[in-house]
Amino acid sequence: MQLDMLVVGAGFAGIYQLYKAREAGMTVRVLEAGEGVGGTWFWNRYPGARCDVESLDYSYSFCRELEEEWEWTERYASQSEILSYINHVVDRFDLRRDIQLDTRVASAHFDEDRALWSVRSEDGEHLEAKFLVMATGQLSVPQKPDLHGLDDFKGQWYHSARWPMEGVDFTGQRVVLIGTGSSGVQMTPIIAAQASQLTVLQRTANFSVPAHNMPFTPESLKAAKARYPERRAMGREAITGVFLNANTKTAAEMTEDERIAELEYRWKGAGGGFRMLRAFADLMSNLQTNHLVAEFARNKIHAVVKDPRKAEILSPKGDLPFGAKRLCVDSNYYDTFNQNHVDIVDVAIDPIVEATPSGIRTQTREFACDAIVFATGFDAMTGALKSIDIRGERGISLRDKWKDGPTSYLGISIAGFPNLFVIAGPGSPSALSNVVHSIETHVDWIMRLLRTAQTRQVRRIATLQEAEDGWVHRCVEEANKTLYPKAKSWYMGSNMEGKPRVFMAFVSGVPLYRALIEEVASNNYQGFELA
Repeated sequence: MQLDMLVVGAGFAGIYQLYKAREAGMTVRVLEAGEGVGGTWFWNRYPGARCDVESLDYSYSFCRELEEEWEWTERYASQSEILSYINHVVDRFDLRRDIQLDTRVASAHFDEDRALWSVRSEDGEHLEAKFLVMATGQLSVPQKPDLHGLDDFKGQWYHSARWPMEGVDFTGQRVVLIGTGSSGVQMTPIIAAQASQLTVLQRTANFSVPAHNMPFTPESLKAAKARYPERRAMGREAITGVFLNANTKTAAEMTEDERIAELEYRWKGAGGGFRMLRAFADLMSNLQTNHLVAEFARNKIHAVVKDPRKAEILSPKGDLPFGAKRLCVDSNYYDTFNQNHVDIVDVAIDPIVEATPSGIRTQTREFACDAIVFATGFDAMTGALKSIDIRGERGISLRDKWKDGPTSYLGISIAGFPNLFVIAGPGSPSALSNVVHSIETHVDWIMRLLRTAQTRQVRRIATLQEAEDGWVHRCVEEANKTLYPKAKSWYMGSNMEGKPRVFMAFVSGVPLYRALIEEVASNNYQGFELA
């Protein structure tokens, strides 16, 4: 079968791409590996899973009626509610008939003579399309547990990103949780409420800030919806694609009392969450300012966690800039460690050696348990793309091209791979922004490019190598103006052994990024060859 467009992935990105392609009159099919739509929200069903961007912003903006009719129940939506929302969108716009589930793509090869992508699934199905759009997500390939002896463990083990659909009841069990990124932070209070004993094994402490999540009242939701157009407009001009009331002053422009008042306001009064990252204009560029915020956060941890030993383990070390690793947003995470049956272990000092039939052994101790939970993260940004055998011009493999780190032009296209587009890919601001906003930005821009190509009867859209080189250089320059590269984070690939250390996002914000890609479009799609 030959299509105008083939889309890989049925999360937020793939669904919106399908909607826009069908609106343009294209024949299109979405291939999804899962049993249902939703992408990360289909797979990540772990206890406590919820979004760290507010519900009203973490949603599509393309349809005012959709905004009006959907009733969010909480400020930060849970996994189940977001999944319900995505399914509602799919059914409301009759998209399900063009989504093929349980189909994992094995290979995608570009046929240069016919300017078509030839795609095969793991089941052997063969499809062809003029354009291939990778909507595979930034955090979709879990880092597999690589623990010696795990096969000998007599209990059950689980990974946060492949949680059983029926759920898990830890009542009365002894549980070891490995990992304290966002998933581990969200799981900890929920598992602790069930387990007879919870031991959290932490390699690197990260900063977590209170979410101050709360249910919407009918009145508060109605008031928020009345201001939706204004809220969206302000989000478009905010660095993260979400309006968070940013302070325009640097720390040096404020008195000490003003600085403390600003931080307290954002920790409590302004509603917590990512608002902490907007406390000072130079928070992510000035190390002295960042130290001020980091010390404030460490003091908050020590004020909450009563056991000094636990508080010290949970407090990030002084060399980690606040916010340089993705900030965690929690509900009662630190308070949970005040419970006698909950402990935290620093495995940077006492490394994990192996699993045993009865639990986990570090260099100095063994932790007996009934269940092991891995919250060990993902092969971020590149994992899903490199898991597929993608070959472009002259048979070049994307895995080979990216062996020293991912490269792209605008975070959308890749030199040597014509007619292929990536939504929210490496080199875009997506990982540092409200990703739904960035998805809509990418898809809308791609569709304008394809309409231009159709008008000009173009069959092949290719990125020039010099354009890609220039964009990669620009991304590195922008990142080096900030503190982000100073942290060992998944933004840098540091969570994966052997992965090249390359900062994978455009850090300078949604408004500048949008201006740059619009400039490319207005200059006759500079950097592309339309043939």
